[in-house]
Amino acid sequence: MACPAFQAVLLVDGYNIIGTWRSLRDARDLTGLETARAQLVEVLASYSAFKGFDSRVIFDAYDQRTPSTQENITQNLAVHYTNFGQTADSYIEKACAQFRSDLRKFEQRLIVATSDRAQQLTVVGYGAEWMSAQQLAADVEGAVQRIKRRQSPPKRSPNRFLAHALDPLAQERLTRLRLGLRQ
Repeated sequence: MACPAFQAVLLVDGYNIIGTWRSLRDARDLTGLETARAQLVEVLASYSAFKGFDSRVIFDAYDQRTPSTQENITQNLAVHYTNFGQTADSYIEKACAQFRSDLRKFEQRLIVATSDRAQQLTVVGYGAEWMSAQQLAADVEGAVQRIKRRQSPPKRSPNRFLAHALDPLAQERLTRLRLGLRQ
């Protein structure tokens, strides 16, 4: 599992999220599943780093007769492809069961992102927090907005000059002085 420096472990049911988020569903339908997976991974890489989560996106083997694989994308995000015949749901349930018996559960949160109702009930039964696909989308969008605000330069107030803090009579006197007019 994760090192205690992470505030939470986030397990994401990849195909469930792709099927639920409109942008990912459209990408899947237009250009294929690989594009939708890549977009989800890209979004979650930034989100996980921003939130300080140890995130894992789990994809079913999807009828591929390949062994399970794990690809570390960043220090905050890994992509897991299950074994042939293993579902993302069973992978997530097993991870929840292992986390439940781990002492780190007292230091970290375990969050599962899926909109599968049966999966929700199962992971909550293991003591994990459940996050719907819509909640994840809203949280990701909120994180993107906070990142943008942090990166944009501060706006300067048009009234930042000392002259704007003066009363109108003082402003008039200064203007006359500046223009060389007599009082």
